[in-house]
Amino acid sequence: MSSLHPVTAGSPVAACAQVAAGRVIGDSSTTVHGVTLDSRAVRAGDLYAALPGANTHGGSFAASAAAAGAAAVLTDERGQQLVEQAGVDVPLIVVDDPRAVLGAVSALVYDTTDLSLELLGITGTNGKTTTAYLLTSALEALGRTTGLIGTVETRIGTERVKSERTTPESCDLHRLLAVMRERAVDDCVMEVSSHALALHRVDGVVYDLALFTNLSQDHLDFHSDMEDYFRAKSSLFTPQRAKRGLVCVDDEWGARLAEAATIDCVTIGSTQKAGVRPDYEVECEGDDGFVLRGPGDVRLSLRSALPGDFNIMNTAMAAAALLMLGHAPEQVRAAVLTDPHVPGRMERVGVGKDGAPLAVVDYAHTPDAVAAALTALKRPGGGPLVAVLGAGGGRDVGKRAAMGRAAAIADVVIVTDDNPRGEDPAQIRAAIVTGAREVADGGHVEEVGDRRAAIERAVEIACAAGESATIALVGKGHETGQEIEGVLHPFDDRVELALALRRRLGVSA
Repeated sequence: MSSLHPVTAGSPVAACAQVAAGRVIGDSSTTVHGVTLDSRAVRAGDLYAALPGANTHGGSFAASAAAAGAAAVLTDERGQQLVEQAGVDVPLIVVDDPRAVLGAVSALVYDTTDLSLELLGITGTNGKTTTAYLLTSALEALGRTTGLIGTVETRIGTERVKSERTTPESCDLHRLLAVMRERAVDDCVMEVSSHALALHRVDGVVYDLALFTNLSQDHLDFHSDMEDYFRAKSSLFTPQRAKRGLVCVDDEWGARLAEAATIDCVTIGSTQKAGVRPDYEVECEGDDGFVLRGPGDVRLSLRSALPGDFNIMNTAMAAAALLMLGHAPEQVRAAVLTDPHVPGRMERVGVGKDGAPLAVVDYAHTPDAVAAALTALKRPGGGPLVAVLGAGGGRDVGKRAAMGRAAAIADVVIVTDDNPRGEDPAQIRAAIVTGAREVADGGHVEEVGDRRAAIERAVEIACAAGESATIALVGKGHETGQEIEGVLHPFDDRVELALALRRRLGVSA
């Protein structure tokens, strides 16, 4: 991307300290023109946020930040000590919890408190990325200039860059929003993770519309339990973070959120919950078609471009969001029917060979998502569905057996490595295998540790059955690396699956 920094930004240290309710040490008239919490990313004139970390305090890097041109430092008392010990002579803003004020300070510096663009935030366990892409493609079909911030990438108009995390740190987020404003972006669609809500990454941002897709077990390595996870998600639906909400009530968490939200919320659902009819009702008509009925006698016949009932709801939410933003029903109908490309979400991998099995890569990495993806891909009366999956190391241990049980929907389950990170991959696989074998014939569950070999094995089984078979690689989706013992090795499921199919079918690249 040509530049991720706005042309105009700036605020005096005194004003930053006032917003942060902090005290200033040094020249309070110094002006800062940007904000970063990464000392390696400091540009001349930046405010460097020296935050306490799990292992090292950011104050330890204040000297290198100052050498790179940092004009001031935002930190706590421990950071102040480290800065002074290092002999760094720049103004300091000292607060008790610098992370908690970083969003407000960044909004001031980048002047993003009152944006001229529509801002949409999507949260939920599953469906955030797909719904974000559906909304973005539909808005573009409506002639809007869009921005996208999410798991896969960040886009500003036609420019894009790979994302490091689902939701950026608050200083990076406000900088991106300032750039979008300068480039006359009409609408920005964002994925909002529970980590971002809990760790102040979206502080200082108020969404014009917040969307909730669903909630199921995930991230319990970070959240203490499902209630804590729900509280983080539901905090998006408060006046401090959003003006209006659109909540899917197809699970109990959505129904609870619709009741608990402290902003005006519109509900959407495919079934009635607790005897209450949702504002937008989705009626499936088969073959991924559905009818969306809503306020004002809205009745739209639509179709999901992606397979699976869950993608019907993702598409319906995108359509309802557009209607809530004031777009005309017939324009919404045409825009939503635009076929989006959602990287690593039910993404087909073809090699241009007749008779090849259907091959799909999907990011499903929770029990509910695995079950939904495999249910969508299982063809009644068709050939075998061969699923390949693993689970990430250093993450929610409790979901692994449940993922195995969900994977047993497939006719053949091949358990392999995902991103083992620092864990013993054999132990991760064992938990998944145990779950799968609880509900499946043991002969239908195989363990192949090497992911490339597991893909080869899946292709071997599916190709033997012919074009009626289906291969589903779930878990990594759009990812282009595999993390093992702290090293990120190049690995793309889509590339590896295509190569394995070509080798097996004798197709040249």
